[in-house]
Amino acid sequence: MDIAQTLPAETPFGGELERRPRLLVVDDQPVNVQLLYRVFAADHQVFAATEGNKALEIARQQQPDLILLDVVMPELDGFEVCQRLKADQLTRDIPVIFLTANADPESEAHGLDVGAVDFIGKPFNTKVVRARVKTHVTLKRQGDLLRRWVFLDGLTGIANRRHFDERLAVEWARIQRSGAPLSALLIDVDHFKRFNDSHGHQSGDDCLRRVAAALASGLQRPTDLVARYGGEEFVCLLPDTDGYGAQHMAEQLRQRVHQETQPGVSGAPWPAVTVSIGVGSARLDLMHSADDLLREADLNLYRAKKAGRNAVRAGAAALSA
Repeated sequence: MDIAQTLPAETPFGGELERRPRLLVVDDQPVNVQLLYRVFAADHQVFAATEGNKALEIARQQQPDLILLDVVMPELDGFEVCQRLKADQLTRDIPVIFLTANADPESEAHGLDVGAVDFIGKPFNTKVVRARVKTHVTLKRQGDLLRRWVFLDGLTGIANRRHFDERLAVEWARIQRSGAPLSALLIDVDHFKRFNDSHGHQSGDDCLRRVAAALASGLQRPTDLVARYGGEEFVCLLPDTDGYGAQHMAEQLRQRVHQETQPGVSGAPWPAVTVSIGVGSARLDLMHSADDLLREADLNLYRAKKAGRNAVRAGAAALSA
């Protein structure tokens, strides 16, 4: 049983928990996990795993700010886990600190060679561990800010098309290896040209920002991504989400945009807006590339508009439409 199941539940979004640094503790000895949990739980969001494969899974799903990683573990040792983290675009920027009883110079050098930022021997001083974690979390967040500027849409503050394209390529390569589900949503603001003509381009820009904020706040997991695709069109990438789940999420987002842009909620001087959403879900037996996934979503978006807009459409039949 993963020791993470014995720790207090954490919520991945919202409120004070989200503002705390995320820390993943990986050690095959539960007593060490519990010790580090007590050290960091007051001011960190702590996740835990007792073996390497689970650590890789949690790292992808929860996107921690730092990983404290034991070296000697069954199946995958810490060095192999670190190498796999650094080979994955979703986790390569997460700093890793090795905590291990094998504190000889050769092990330390090897740990740094495979991508760790620090190496602390056991038994460790908790004040030293806290200080080093604080330093590397600060550096990580500064790096995240710089990377965010590169991949940020200047108008809406969400991811830009470049970021989406890179993430899509990574996720498509992953599902080809693992067979995991993957879905995408193409989202279009209904009658946006009419909106601009009626209320002006400044109000149009404000509308797009409000729609982007509603979409971003409606996503449920750190690995979900919303980006501005171009003009009044947005796109969501939903890893580990099948067609049914994607359609459910699309309907939630459709309703959320309409609710969050109501004048009484947003304070805007113009009426609420609606969106049309097309769902695409990966099917490796029929799709040859990520472009096919987006094509299905685009065809379903066309169906949603043809049905009168303010609607969600999904289904594999769109590929042959």
